[in-house]
Parts: sequence; C-alpha cells; structure tokens
Amino acid sequence: MSTDHAAAQAPGIEAVIALMRTNRMPHARAIAVEVLATARTQRWDPAEAVRVLLEAEAAGRNRSMLATRRKRAGFPTGKTFEVWDEALSTIPAATTRFLRSLEWIRRKENLIACGPSGTGKTLLLEALGQQAIDEGMTVAWLTLEDLGALVRRHRIDDSVNKAIGRAISADLVCVDDIGLLPVTADAAEGFYRVVDASYEKRSLAISSNIHPSGFDELMPKAIATATVDRLLHHAHLCQTRGESVRLMQAQTGKGTQPMN
Repeated sequence: MSTDHAAAQAPGIEAVIALMRTNRMPHARAIAVEVLATARTQRWDPAEAVRVLLEAEAAGRNRSMLATRRKRAGFPTGKTFEVWDEALSTIPAATTRFLRSLEWIRRKENLIACGPSGTGKTLLLEALGQQAIDEGMTVAWLTLEDLGALVRRHRIDDSVNKAIGRAISADLVCVDDIGLLPVTADAAEGFYRVVDASYEKRSLAISSNIHPSGFDELMPKAIATATVDRLLHHAHLCQTRGESVRLMQAQTGKGTQPMN
C-alpha cells in the first residue's frame, strides 16, 4: 500500500502529507503514516512525533547530500579507509592518524604522496577524500589528462581561468597519478593553473610516482619550478616505499576470488 493511499484511510493525515509534499519533505513523508499511526496508538506527546519526522527528514537529506557530493567528486573506485590495511602501508601510523584528522584541509595545506606504483598513494587520497565528504566538505578528483583536455577546450574562447576555477571549487582538490604518463604542454599548463589558483585558498592532495623535485623531468623547467614552489610551501610530504601491493597480492593468489 502506498503512503498516499494509506493516508486516505487515516483521517487528518492527508493534510500533513500534502504539506510535506508542498514543502519538499520526501523522507519524512515516506514514514509519516506509520509514525503518526504509532503516535496515536501509543499516545505519544505531539512533540515526539514531530521530532521523529524531522529527524528522518534531516537524515534523509544528509544521505542525499553525501551521495551528490560523492558523485560530483568523481572518485575512481569508491574505496574508503574500511579497506586500508595499516600492515601493508609504509606510511607511519602517526602520519596516517594526523591526515585522517583533516586538520590540514581546514588549514588549507597540501598533501603530496609520492612513491612507487602500487604502494597505496591513490587509495590514501581517495580514502581521505571520502572521509572529507563524510565530514561535510567538498572534493574534486582530477588527473593531468583531465586538466590538459580542459585547457584545450577553453583556450579557444580564452575562458581557461574560469574553467579552472569551476573545476577546483572544492575544499579538497585531488590530482592523481602524476608522472605515470607523459605530460603534455596543455596538461602542464593546467596543473600549474590549478596549483596557482588553489594556493592558500584550498587544499591540494596529489599522488605521484616521482618526488616533486623531479617534476622538471615531466614539464618545462620554468613551469615546474613555479608549480613546485607554490605546491610545497604549505605541504605535508608522504613518501611510500616498497613493492606494489597489487603485484604482491597477485603473486600470492590474493588478487582474485577462488573459482568454485
């Protein structure tokens, strides 16, 4: 039986349902008939029924907001700290705890995770981004390829600055996998513009196969120097070590589920 149909059988509830629809309260409306019926039979104080309905609406709106922010962020896998294995990470536990406090984001500081492929850099950034969203912040997830395409698309009408501003309109901007692929001139320009526009205004978190001091191997020296200067000024540097966790798991048979 639908909520609206059930409401028709409950005198006095129809007007409440209608008002909830008018005021766009879908989460409270979904449980209104049940809650008000329970309130009547159990003789709740009217304030209790109102509280239950408003709490349901607030919780539902919060879930919807988080889902929207996750979708807009564009995370690559959806992984969180639930899959983080401290034993496999070469990042000190104290460093991880500090990063998870998110205080560095509130202070508009940066995070640079650099090290060999497969050592947890992307997972760290994504898990931190997911936690940031859980705590009411906004996140943008980008790659150098995204930035190169954005620069090419908007250079025609000289709207690159505006496009960069829209792309990084978040509390935390993540740029993943720097150094994994060749960096085009457009991507190098886009990355510099992101770092420059974010400087002391929002937090950047980047993952890279190489230390920032080697960025001049990826892009023109002048751009690399200006980029790294701004990037490192207020930054926490996490260097991962060791062999690829993915490769290790594959070699030990932990990368797949057993066949039945």
